[in-house]
Parts: sequence; structure tokens; C-alpha cells
Amino acid sequence: MNQSSQRLYFLDWIRICAFFLLILYHTGMYYVTWDWHVKSPFASDAIEPLMMLSSPWRLSLLFLVGGVASAFLMKKLAGGAFLRERSKRLLLPLLFGMAFIVPPQPYYEVVEKLNYAGSYGDFMGLYFKAYHGFCKDGKCLDLPTWNHLWFVAYLWVYTMVLGFIAAVFGAQRLARASEWLDRRLRGWKMIVLPVLFLAAVRITLKDVSSNNGGLVHDWFNHLSYFSIFLCGVLMASRQRFWEEAEARRFATLGIALSCWATIVIVNSTPGIPDAWFPLFRTVYVSCQWCAILAVCGFGRRHLNFDSAKRRYLTQAVFPVYIAHQTLIVVIAHNIKPAGLAPAVEGLILVVLTLTLSFGIFEAVRRVPLLRPFFGLGKESAAQAAPAPLQNAA
Repeated sequence: MNQSSQRLYFLDWIRICAFFLLILYHTGMYYVTWDWHVKSPFASDAIEPLMMLSSPWRLSLLFLVGGVASAFLMKKLAGGAFLRERSKRLLLPLLFGMAFIVPPQPYYEVVEKLNYAGSYGDFMGLYFKAYHGFCKDGKCLDLPTWNHLWFVAYLWVYTMVLGFIAAVFGAQRLARASEWLDRRLRGWKMIVLPVLFLAAVRITLKDVSSNNGGLVHDWFNHLSYFSIFLCGVLMASRQRFWEEAEARRFATLGIALSCWATIVIVNSTPGIPDAWFPLFRTVYVSCQWCAILAVCGFGRRHLNFDSAKRRYLTQAVFPVYIAHQTLIVVIAHNIKPAGLAPAVEGLILVVLTLTLSFGIFEAVRRVPLLRPFFGLGKESAAQAAPAPLQNAA
């Protein structure tokens, strides 16, 4: 097999598409009945089934790709260098984002939900003092906060844990673990075994330790997301795994869509007995894992190529992610008085968020002092084509 056929360009494209899907998803959060920072006066359950198309799997897919990327980076950097590089690229943007990017989100949240009348400067004084007096219905806003950047916090923690595992067990044991998992995720077992594991986690822990974004007490999500992250680490160099995902792409897509349809029906049906919930949670994780396999399979089939667009978007996607949700919240709140129809307003939100996010990226990439705070490397490195995720087997 030649080198080009082993390159995992498709995972770069999947990461790009998944992050941009977040812009659509978070715009949608303004219009659904689910709790969010700000809300449209037209919020309803109309688009909630469409939102559920990606809810079960979108973030899990990003953790899988993050695991693959970490595996390849560990092959290039020794333990300490690997941890320093990941901290620089993840922890520094997280802390910067919490201090300067995220605060407008909780500010407009308390303005809308609690009729807060103070200025933004007044709010920031409370924000950095870790004020916990913004409360409603027994729930208080935690300040300071990372909001949508919780993903970065979790990914950094998982990367640090991975570095510890690699230091304790060594590269040879990790390689044997990769071989062991590869042998077991063959045929239909690549669908059934992960589904059974994720179902057991969801059934036993979802109601007792789910605190999405809270980090310290979020054992349900840690066990789910870290397992998928670790799967990405161990399967990164296993060409057969990606080949089988491609071969089974139509089957996994069919399963994922059937499970999504079932989820929509269940969420719309009142009075379902509790005894059925283990089954429905198994359906949910079936949608989660099968959608991931389907995306990887179709991606490998149709997106396994390089281009100048991939190289540009690979650099742009993280800064765009950092900025996008704050832009959505700020724009949505401030154009609300215009009274636009939801379809028109939603389109405007997406267009302005995309253009302003890329405008921020274009500005940041030209200022060396700002680049590290948005997860970008040195300018000289950015001028070269970013290395693709690549099979090193």
C-alpha cells in the first residue's frame, strides 16, 4: 500500500465539518425549548428533531478524532514535550477564552433571564470575583465559566491522562493494547461491542453522575468520552479499522437513522414506563456509535484527499470554534429588537457568525502575539502545509 493511500486526510475534513456543524447547532439552540444562554421569542420544538440528528454523536466524534491526533503527535514528541505542546495548544486558549471570549455569554444570559441592569464592566467585576449570586429556580450561575469551551478543558485533561498512561505503561504496552482492541473490533463486533459498553455506562451512570461541562463530578461523560478518545488513540494506526468502517458505512448509517427516528418518537411520547428506559438508552448509544462509524466510513470513501482548502481550514477551525458561540449570543441578543422572521434571522446569525469568525481568524493569524491564545503555532509553521492525520503502521 503506498503512502498516500494511508494518509488520514478524511479525519481532517471530518474535524472541520464537525466544528462547523457546531455553528448551525448553537444557532439552533437559540430557537428550541432547551435551556440556553439567550432565547428567541419564537423558540419552539419545531426544529428539535433536526437538532437530534447530531446531538448523540457530534462531540463523541470530535473526541475520537482528538484521540487519533494525539496518537500521531505522541509518535513525534517524547512524553514531556507532548504534554507541553498539548497544554500550549489547549490550556492557553482555554484560559484566554474564559477571561476574554466567553464572558459576554453569561452577561447576556443574566440580562435576559434575570433582568440584570448593570453594565458589562460591572458584570466583569463580579465575573472575576467568582460571584455566585445570579440564581433562578434554585440554580446559580457559576462564574467564571468556560461554557462552550468545556470541550477544550475535557480534551486537555484526557490528553494529560494519556500522557500519564504512556509514561507508566510505555509504547510497547500501548501497541499491544492497540493490537488487542483491533482484533476484537472486527466484523459486526466493531458495532456491537462498543454499543454494549456505552449502553452499560449510560444505563448505570446517566442519572447519578451526569454534569456535562462540570469536569469534576461528570463521571458519566468522562467514562463515555474518554473511552471514545482512547479508542481513537489505539485505532489511529489500524488501517483495517478504517477500512471496515468504510465497508460498513451504509449499514451503520441505516442503523443510526433508524435509532434517531426512534429517539424522536420516544422524546415526543409522554408517559413511557421507566422500565423501557434501558432499552431506549441502548438505542441512543447505537445512534451515537453507528453515526460515528458512518461518518468515518463515508469520510474515508469520499474525503481522503488533500487540498489548499484543507490546509487553510485546518488552521482556521479552532479559532473559529473559540469565537463562534460568543458571536451567536451577542448578535442574537442585539438583533432581537428588529423582529425578523425566525428563518431570516437564523440565516443572518449563521452568515454573520461565519464571516466574523473568519475575520477574527484572519486578524489573529497575522499577529504573532495573539496566535498562541487561539491555538495557532508560530507563523513559520503556519506557512507550511499542516501535516495530515496519517497512518503510521
